[in-house]
Amino acid sequence: MCGIVGAVSQRNIVPILIQGLQRLEYRGYDSCGVAVHQGGQLRRSRSTSRVAELDALVAQDGVEGLVGIAHTRWATHGAPAVHNAHPHFSHGPGDDAKSAKAGRIALVHNGIIENHDELRAELKARGYEFTSQTDTEVIAHLIDSIYEGDLFDAVQRAIVQLKGAYAIAVFCRDEPQRVVGAREGSPLVLGVGQGENFLASDAMALAGVTDQIVFLEEGDVVDLQQGKYWISARQAEGRFARIERPVKTVHAHSGAAELGPYRHYMQKEIFEQPRAIADTLEGIEAITPALFGDQAAEIFAQIDRVLILACGTSSYSGLTAKYWLESIAKIPCAVEIASEYRYRESVPDPRTLVITISQSGETADTLAALKHARSLGMPHTLTICNVATSAMVRECKLAFITHAGVEIGVASTKAFTTQLVALFLLTLVLAKQRGSIPEAGLDAGLRNLRHLPAAVQSVLALEPQIMAFAEAFAGKHNALFLGRGRHYPIALEGALKLKEISYIHAEAYPAGELKHGPLALVDAEMPVVTIAPADDLLEKLKSNMQEVRARGGQLFVFADADTRIESSEGIHVIRMPEHYGALSPILHVVPLQMLAYHTACARGTDVDKPRNLAKSVTVE
Repeated sequence: MCGIVGAVSQRNIVPILIQGLQRLEYRGYDSCGVAVHQGGQLRRSRSTSRVAELDALVAQDGVEGLVGIAHTRWATHGAPAVHNAHPHFSHGPGDDAKSAKAGRIALVHNGIIENHDELRAELKARGYEFTSQTDTEVIAHLIDSIYEGDLFDAVQRAIVQLKGAYAIAVFCRDEPQRVVGAREGSPLVLGVGQGENFLASDAMALAGVTDQIVFLEEGDVVDLQQGKYWISARQAEGRFARIERPVKTVHAHSGAAELGPYRHYMQKEIFEQPRAIADTLEGIEAITPALFGDQAAEIFAQIDRVLILACGTSSYSGLTAKYWLESIAKIPCAVEIASEYRYRESVPDPRTLVITISQSGETADTLAALKHARSLGMPHTLTICNVATSAMVRECKLAFITHAGVEIGVASTKAFTTQLVALFLLTLVLAKQRGSIPEAGLDAGLRNLRHLPAAVQSVLALEPQIMAFAEAFAGKHNALFLGRGRHYPIALEGALKLKEISYIHAEAYPAGELKHGPLALVDAEMPVVTIAPADDLLEKLKSNMQEVRARGGQLFVFADADTRIESSEGIHVIRMPEHYGALSPILHVVPLQMLAYHTACARGTDVDKPRNLAKSVTVE
């Protein structure tokens, strides 16, 4: 992974390929490359720098053509190095892999091929030379070994031998007006133009080029030529049949928004949260199942419990929702890490509402967990997602689309808070349906949601004080985050943000667990971030704070106004503007985002593109 762009046109498509990669940069990557058909041969440029450097390299090398593919790579198999960067060329028997004219097949790939070792051994025995450590190069050689003059046929015959997940774009030296794509477990879209056609892993890559998009389904293979295309769908026993897929008009964002007065996209997105929450709530006048889809009322009447499947930040929104769903809607709720769920024995219940949460809607682990849940006989599915055209939305019966807008920073901020808004709405809907909340409670809940943008804006005004906290954190190597009740998942999210972008090791615990182990770590060099809302657990939390102070620990506290927690030696307090009841987690996560951001700035890290991380995790 992480980004694919391909094109067949009557014009030089290199600028289109480069522009497409730039639109996908926010996903994160560690190398990039472009390959074209030029002068009867395959030509390519690859780089371990940014796409801007690749653009300069392409101009320097004189790479141009009417047919080509491009890729941004986030390393899985093989280190981030030029020889591992995509596109990969085939090197068959008799080819000189070091020659500029070597290679018949050019290919880019998102995903992971699980049987690459077996295929590699077979291809080496047949005389194929490998120049990378990637699983992707295996696919290029495999297609070359099958090729008999028809690339579309060769790709179809090759992919039935692959095990794992893939989205590929491939072209051949001997067929200069053709690109073939295929997908299984990783997203790929077809863009239909005027006399030209395109492939991409995300419709956003094609913004400004075409808004006519075909979302390819699992097992599809697509053949692109100038002015025409056709799609085949994989059938049983490795056969393929021609199929029509609908063309949809998709008004994708035309690329990264301007930074304006902000230093980084993450900072900008933190400050966009009031607007993102308001946009997510726009048009909602009443608490009704219809907010989640036309079938929602019927499906909600058939459920007795909830199962939430998510990864990373999205899983923390699910953990927060568990407190809401069980305390307000009185419905049992389990939260599973999606990457673990399908690999353990579980007890399915057909009266379960299976909820997936994903910013991109393409998270591979979550999609696989969703399919596993359905295979166990749980058909009632709902997704909370920020991308209306994503695979997750298409796979679920019900959906709630958050309106966070494009999130470019790898560390999620506004996507998380809008997920929480959606989950609180769901809680109110289920509470109403189950009769566990009075009408006055519903009115108050909706009223509080509508006030959230203003409340978050008040929290953002704390930035100067949080910057002072960040200066104290910048020289540290470890940190603890403490929360209780529904604020424990917020502590988890705060710790995740800090380690993602500042590279400080951070862990979160329920504050009551301190004496069961973590207290051994506390000393004067260990900052302890504490979330202190004015709720029923406040007095318990104060006792936990005293445990930290007794060991010389430094407390950094985000306290509601009426908690009566004051700054003193070893206790540094930032006063939150207001207590917000059940919705308090949404307010308390915002200063933790800002703390992580300003600590990362003080340490000089790459805030928007932290090392080793990708925005959209499309491999397992």
